[in-house]
Amino acid sequence: MLLIKNGRVIDPKTKFDEIADVLIDGKKIVKIGRNLSAEKADVIDATDKIVAPGLIDCHVHFREPGQTHKEDIHTGSLAAARGGFTTVVMMANTNPTVSTVETLREVLAAGAHEKIHVKSVATITNSFDGRTLTDFEALLQAGAAGFSDDGIPFTDAGKVREAMQKAVEFDTLLSLHEEDPQLTGVLGINDGKISHHCGFNGAPTVSEYSMVARDAMLALDTKARVHFQHLSAGESVAVVRFAKNMGANVSSEVTPQHFSITENAILSHGTNAKLNPPLRRQADIEKLIIGLKDGTIDMIATDHAPHTHDEKNQELQKAPSGMIGLETSLALGITHLVAKGHLTLLELLEKMTINPAKVYRFDTGYLAENGPADLVIFDANESREILADFASKSSNSPFISDSLQGVVKYTICDGEIVYHEV
Repeated sequence: MLLIKNGRVIDPKTKFDEIADVLIDGKKIVKIGRNLSAEKADVIDATDKIVAPGLIDCHVHFREPGQTHKEDIHTGSLAAARGGFTTVVMMANTNPTVSTVETLREVLAAGAHEKIHVKSVATITNSFDGRTLTDFEALLQAGAAGFSDDGIPFTDAGKVREAMQKAVEFDTLLSLHEEDPQLTGVLGINDGKISHHCGFNGAPTVSEYSMVARDAMLALDTKARVHFQHLSAGESVAVVRFAKNMGANVSSEVTPQHFSITENAILSHGTNAKLNPPLRRQADIEKLIIGLKDGTIDMIATDHAPHTHDEKNQELQKAPSGMIGLETSLALGITHLVAKGHLTLLELLEKMTINPAKVYRFDTGYLAENGPADLVIFDANESREILADFASKSSNSPFISDSLQGVVKYTICDGEIVYHEV
């Protein structure tokens, strides 16, 4: 048994927010209350700490199979645990892509060896060809958490509609990466003053929100469950809000980097600030934050995308897009949203626990007696400089050397301590 004493226990599902103890036996929480005791229980003193549901990240790239020089399921899981995450959903843009039952079973079998819950989507189209839909029924039976061609935008509207109709048939979720390649120059950099200063056209906001608008209306038409990944443009937030008000069954996410830093980070951090979709302007950040406040944006997801130093150490136009994020996500949320008064701590945790669980229909993301013993314990007031000593294999982060508020002390999954700050 494990007894967590005197922490500020926050459950976003029930809005519970009190100083309390949590008693864990096996994989379940057996009691939440005050002055609890249990013989032979290991005790964690959580005085002045937050005790919350284990964080959930529904958008990570663990690069296995095929690109394990960047990351693998084991090192990605270690990074997740260090960041307070007990459940992650891997994207399917591996090599080979997760388009067959065989590949899906391989990655899920590897994930089953880890100490956190590792889930995976399958691709919408076979090997990201944009034309041939995968076998949704067989992949769902094999354990797919949903479907996404993340990394490759879906340009054929007719095929998108067909995929949505198929998703309705099998009551599953489609997660979409929205960037129209016909409207972009160099990917990974916002089209504006920075890209023009660098001598090229980048990716304009319209390349994102035009596809969000198209697919939001297709979702309305088909009644499909559709999730919009990593919104970056203020106009995209307005489109999603409009679609929700019309009755479309859509949800959306934002990454910590997109609400924390602007396109100016390219000048100071170079390729480590090159992302798809790109970092935008301060005006976009302000609209993303409004979307988080009013519920238009349902969740925060990292889009954890490891690359090696050599891959990133190229000229801006050639380097791959993406950054790691699991180990800085919570601290960025506390630093840029909670400490600045945009969200309460409970509201931030809602975006990182129960909301992603609801979208993906996972039975986790909450604290309750007889509920899952997946928890994070963190100090919301302690600040720390981010060093390049990540559990991830990669260190492609623009936040190295930043001082961020919020430090994870323990991560507990299925009642076992899977990370403890040394």
